Amino acid sequence: MRLRDVTLDDVDAYVAMRCDPVMMRELGGPLPREGIEAKVRRDVRDAAGDVSWIRMIVPDGAADDQAAGSVTLWSHQDDDGERLSEIGWMVLPAFQGRGLAKRAVRALLDEAREDGRWGLVHAFPAVTNAPSNGICRSLGFRLLGERTVVFAGRPLRANHWAVDTARTG
Repeated sequence: MRLRDVTLDDVDAYVAMRCDPVMMRELGGPLPREGIEAKVRRDVRDAAGDVSWIRMIVPDGAADDQAAGSVTLWSHQDDDGERLSEIGWMVLPAFQGRGLAKRAVRALLDEAREDGRWGLVHAFPAVTNAPSNGICRSLGFRLLGERTVVFAGRPLRANHWAVDTARTG
């Protein structure tokens, strides 16, 4: 598995991840197809500007344009106005169950530790998303409790996990 920055050629992968009812089951349902190109353009801009790390997950042996999903690390203000770093990931159904998400999250967290700017990294998988909560647990995140978060304008009940990337190990 390798990670590469998102490109303008990733529209189809974004559609497959964000507009599919199965993929978006834990995130409030599929997003509309309209606006996906604009989202990809914003993500490419943010990745190129090193504002956010938006990486496509490419399975071993696959061409660079064959993304299995994505893993993203970004900084934003939470509902209380506090600045926080957040990580999120998605893996397409055909590639699930192979450990790609866990390896991708671990790789991006390792990179964050090397970089040093991200500090405490938060993850907010839906309380019902056992695989993503398992990834957090297995990679050393600490469960801080449950919280309502907003994704694409939709409130979701999520587990709030955090891991300190300022520490080594």
